[in-house]
Amino acid sequence: MNFFEHQDAAKKKTGLLVGLLLCAVASLIIITAITLASILFFTGNHATSIHAVEAYNTSYIEHLRIILSSHITLYLALGVCLVVAVASFFKFAQMTKGGAVVAASLGGRMLQPDSKDANERKVLNVVEEMAIASGNPVPMVFLLEESGINAFAAGNGRRDAVIGITRGAVETLTRDEIQGVIAHEFSHIHNGDMRLNMRLIAILHGILVIGLIGDMLWHSAFYRHGYRSSNDRKNGAPIIALSLALLVIGYAGTFFGKLIKAAVSRQREFLADASAVQFTRNPTGISGALKKIGGYSASSYVDHKASAQFSHMYFCNGLRETFFSFFATHPPLPDRIKRIEPRWDGQFITPKPITSSAHSDEAPTSEQPVDKAAILGAAIGAATGEMAASQSSNNPLPDIEFTMASATALEEPNQQQLQCAQQFLATLPAIIHDACHEPFSARALMYCLLLDSDPTQRNKQLTHLKQHAAPETFKEVAKLRPILAKSPRHIHLALVDLAIPALKQQSAPQLKTFITNLAALIKMDGKVSLFEWCLYRIIGQNLNQQNPKETQSLKAQSEHAQFLLMLVASYGDNSEPAVAFNKGWAHLNLAKPVQFKQVSFSPKQAEITIRALAQLKPLEKPKLLKAITEVILADGKVTADEAELYRAIADLLNCPVPPLQALQA
Repeated sequence: MNFFEHQDAAKKKTGLLVGLLLCAVASLIIITAITLASILFFTGNHATSIHAVEAYNTSYIEHLRIILSSHITLYLALGVCLVVAVASFFKFAQMTKGGAVVAASLGGRMLQPDSKDANERKVLNVVEEMAIASGNPVPMVFLLEESGINAFAAGNGRRDAVIGITRGAVETLTRDEIQGVIAHEFSHIHNGDMRLNMRLIAILHGILVIGLIGDMLWHSAFYRHGYRSSNDRKNGAPIIALSLALLVIGYAGTFFGKLIKAAVSRQREFLADASAVQFTRNPTGISGALKKIGGYSASSYVDHKASAQFSHMYFCNGLRETFFSFFATHPPLPDRIKRIEPRWDGQFITPKPITSSAHSDEAPTSEQPVDKAAILGAAIGAATGEMAASQSSNNPLPDIEFTMASATALEEPNQQQLQCAQQFLATLPAIIHDACHEPFSARALMYCLLLDSDPTQRNKQLTHLKQHAAPETFKEVAKLRPILAKSPRHIHLALVDLAIPALKQQSAPQLKTFITNLAALIKMDGKVSLFEWCLYRIIGQNLNQQNPKETQSLKAQSEHAQFLLMLVASYGDNSEPAVAFNKGWAHLNLAKPVQFKQVSFSPKQAEITIRALAQLKPLEKPKLLKAITEVILADGKVTADEAELYRAIADLLNCPVPPLQALQA
């Protein structure tokens, strides 16, 4: 399955969640009614008085039948539904704030992007490699002070995703093992599992909240009446009885919660393990991490008080309770290891702390040299500084390579893309790489990306920054501009991805000033180019953490698709834009042929178009991206500018496009 098929499958899984929720709520209503009937029966308040039945000595079964068929059950049903709905709604509202909410709930501490700690740097570097290789913005990373070996990915989409990892994992796993674990978590991001897990948290909270209320009442009753007179205790009996009843219902909610988690989560873990192996081509990495968990005294336990509600999100089981294996959210460790290493001897590994040093982030042992390959790519530029400097933005790329990259962009991330990312980061000038990690420098770097090549216009832009940007930021602009000017434009989007975690650390006033300055730099020459606008929108979308609702069809958005294809055909130096447009439009197979007309770029129209097309259903987006490639390939060549534009549009449509590679002859 490719990215879009996984996203579509995840949306269908949401339907399964709703079905399971309805079953759980119906069961809770019945259990609540039975509990109430039992309380009334055994306290002498028989259902006959409620149901206006004259006979008093009814049996328990008859009593129960009367309760279930009375208006009381209807009121109970409405009450249970209301409690579940309200609790789920408030939890869902909390989860919409992104993965950072989950990390904070577990006591996570955000790792600063410019951290110099050797172990932290190791994790941050691996996350950067994975993000660049998979075409995703670099997520923020949180460290949990837990001795167990575990990790998680949380968020509602690519733009608000975070990675969490425990202290035990950081200090006991090698770089290859951490890479395997992080690749597993990126698979959850890539495949839509992460959003599904966030919705599951909200749904389960609604089911469990009745038991939580009972637990609070129980403790409150004992606190208030535990040391008072017998009369006070007698007066508190109804509260204790009510709390016990709610606890019984709560245990039923726990049962259904575990059942739903198991139904949704277990198979996804096997798929994520397989994706991690495909991504890294190093099965010993993830299997080594699993073996260490099996041989470690702290295992993969997460002992935080909030651990249970997020148990389905972890890399491995985070709870100490065993319960029944039928309800486990994760497959047994031996089963996971054997799927990765069929000839595993059954022996776990007792981990030892990894020695930290200034250079502990060693090169990954799984990396193999890329034979005759240059890391050109729209996303990450050239593999070496020399190639980068000599690569013209309009130099044609062989169409076969662009076609190949376009196809693989829709598949699972693979080892070749990971190697591209590793080599890109290794050859990126240190001063540029470091600038991506610090908020002031990251802002300056984004400003530099928009500086005009014309000296007159550039001086106007620099004057504006001197007046409106922070002094520290302006100093960084002066330092970074000469270095970035020597780099090709097709590394720009990768630099944006790298800088996102640092840019997210801005305060609200800083963010407002930053966005205002970006817009001013673009408009300084009185015109806005298509690529400038794309860059501006990509930065804005990632900082606002917008995740569009994907519910529209191409047929419903055909006018916007038509405009976008005309815009791409009109872009660049294509001598026959009408032919290019017709090829792309024919691929969509939407309606009768449309007469091509040359269109000029309009930020307002582009905004409307992108907002509409970003809402396409997951399986509709690859059709549109393929149509764009047909337009670009119509003249038999692809410039680096066109390839970069393709990736920019894909990013705005919320589609991860990994590095586009050009093989060297």
